[in-house]
Amino acid sequence: MSGRRARTDREWSVLVTASRMLLERVPALTDQLMDELDERSEQFDAAVPRDEHWRQINEAMRYGIEAIAAPRSAPRRDLAYAEQLGRRRAEQGLALDLVLHAYRHAGYLVWDELLRIVGEKDPDDVPMLVHTASHIWAGVDRQATAVAEAYRSTEQSMARRSDERVQALLDALLEGRSTPGLAARAAAGLDLPEQGRYVVVVVRVERRDGREPFQRVAAADGMRFFWRMRTDCEIAVVALDREAGLPELAQELLRPRQGPGGISPVVDSLAELGRARRLAETALRTLPPDAPNIVRLDERLPTALVVSQPELAARLIADVFGPLLDLDPADRAILLETLDAWLEYGGSAGRAATRLYCHRNTVFNRLRRLEQLTSRSLSRPRDLIEMTLALDAFRTGSFNLGPSHQQER
Repeated sequence: MSGRRARTDREWSVLVTASRMLLERVPALTDQLMDELDERSEQFDAAVPRDEHWRQINEAMRYGIEAIAAPRSAPRRDLAYAEQLGRRRAEQGLALDLVLHAYRHAGYLVWDELLRIVGEKDPDDVPMLVHTASHIWAGVDRQATAVAEAYRSTEQSMARRSDERVQALLDALLEGRSTPGLAARAAAGLDLPEQGRYVVVVVRVERRDGREPFQRVAAADGMRFFWRMRTDCEIAVVALDREAGLPELAQELLRPRQGPGGISPVVDSLAELGRARRLAETALRTLPPDAPNIVRLDERLPTALVVSQPELAARLIADVFGPLLDLDPADRAILLETLDAWLEYGGSAGRAATRLYCHRNTVFNRLRRLEQLTSRSLSRPRDLIEMTLALDAFRTGSFNLGPSHQQER
């Protein structure tokens, strides 16, 4: 009796004797509990096969009754079994409140049967049994706690595994794999239609100490975002409803002021996400490395054509800007910045001068010098196109010209 401070030897004897007699009645109690659980909810039979349910209730009751009279140092098979059942019920999808109801209702049946046994054997011993009630209900509470903790842990683990599987499916789609049924499985896991309006966004991210962490857009009107992290970028699959479009998406992404980034055109199914990702990456390549903005491919098509052909782009730069590449970098930057401003303002030297903080005649002088160095005229449409495309290619900074331009001029 050491450690059982609330009970006398007589109380302990009454409890042990009644518990041993109760073990013989466990099958009948199991039948009773099964019937009462069926009346409580149809979910028990829907989630758990009946023969399995009966066997598990029978074992759980038996372990629980054995624990009532077991020494404190004895192994708690009731708690180990409760953990096992908690995991199993989570896997079967039976609601936790129903699992806990079953455990606690079993506790009531066991207590009522103990009272009946003691009352039939010797009614004078019933008060002694009542003195042990706190011990019995403490055991039921520990079992309920064990089953609940195991259930929640398993549920979280299942959710993580499910999320990992869905993310793997999404990654496969973004990589452009064409495995049969891949899009359908991803649609089911993401709760998205297989056919719909989808866009891919790729944002270049520098993960260095001292830089603010990338801020993902979590939600927006008419848009659902599904982000995936890569070593040097963040990729978002965006599901658009019928009202949302690319302008609204671009505006939403600009709010955190993070870039550079590229936005693909809208595609009509999850199966096209691989193509959309490639187009978003192409849009991203049209931006200089230090650009802060996020651009749509449909607004950058001429530049996208250039960056999609690196060898031709390098040749175009060397052919059009060859003499400029030999200039002092500061001198070259001034000429190209002037050309960029003049193009941005539709050929207005006055507006370009305002942006550059210089006189309009300075703009004209720089442009004339640029024409002389390139042997091209900004008044000739074909020359203007070549210079515009060469400027776009040069500003992306993605072409390693090396000394080759010297040979190809």
